[in-house]
Amino acid sequence: MQYAHITGWGKAVPPSSLTNDDLATFMETSDEWIKSRTGISKRHISHVNTSVLASVAAKHALAAAGIDGSELDLIILASASPDTLIPNIASTVQANVGATCGAFDINAACSGFLYGIGLASSLIKSGQNKKVLVIGAERLSFYLDWSRRETAVLFGDGAGAVVLEAREEEGGVLGYELNNDPDGREILKSSFGSQMDRLDTSSLDFYIQFNGQEIFKRAIQGMGSLSTKVLEKCNVDKDDVDWVIPHQANERIIDTLVSRMKIPKERAIVNIANYGNTSAATIPIAICDALDKGLIKPGQTILSCAFGAGLTSAALLFKWTDRVTPINTSDAKVPDCEQTALELIKPAVDYFFKKAAEEGR
Repeated sequence: MQYAHITGWGKAVPPSSLTNDDLATFMETSDEWIKSRTGISKRHISHVNTSVLASVAAKHALAAAGIDGSELDLIILASASPDTLIPNIASTVQANVGATCGAFDINAACSGFLYGIGLASSLIKSGQNKKVLVIGAERLSFYLDWSRRETAVLFGDGAGAVVLEAREEEGGVLGYELNNDPDGREILKSSFGSQMDRLDTSSLDFYIQFNGQEIFKRAIQGMGSLSTKVLEKCNVDKDDVDWVIPHQANERIIDTLVSRMKIPKERAIVNIANYGNTSAATIPIAICDALDKGLIKPGQTILSCAFGAGLTSAALLFKWTDRVTPINTSDAKVPDCEQTALELIKPAVDYFFKKAAEEGR
């Protein structure tokens, strides 16, 4: 039997970062207000398309695995903010890494990366594929109405990727669980899509809509129940989990989740302070950061969980491979940006604050 092992990893974040103090220059907020409620100190704002971020992360993951893009059997790209809906942007990444294989996008919002890992591992275990690239990439700043503080302070841009390879030795992905709660579709959404009236210019005023209190409750329920389910399915005790890598949406959610699961907070990988919520990219970016810091060791057992619009949820249990350093490195990088993050978002800030004033908000 073949097992799906993570053998390569990589991330990409835009060079321009937007701090909490930057946000306070145009909205009523402060570093203390944002940090105490979310754990976020800054987030990155992209000046390039989502596919550029995804391609850079992919090149680093391929180099870390020591393989060429031409060796891939499949590319799965999770994103709720692709450059284009037609064609998919997995095909753009495919061209950029020199792959000749199947390639497609999936949208399970913030759970998308774990959905992709689950699918890739099943394809590998079935013998269908040997080497699969899974990417989570987002440019969520595209969706933000900067006059709405409840969402404007939360989201950032970035990408992360992993390579999964078939191996005979046991380990790698041990199990996964996926779920969706359609009753919660309306509490986290954007109106962007073919439902828009193309002849009505007001339809272009789409933005992320958010019920924070309801999401907090359902997120903990969804991630907690699936995490328990996957541990039971794999016959692994929570005390045998070395690291929990949860979706980085809000540090309060992470704290409550691990507390209810009776897992020590120090065993949770938390990096939301530096990135904000990058949706499908949060978990692969967190994996890269944990490896860079030397936290993940060969053979450790890792539990990852996520939730997102839909309301999707996912949990994945995997055992890390025998290698925590890249085989090769890549010189791929996100192009330099001559503008600050504040300069990048200024046209959108001006537009949405003018609209808010016209509406009396």
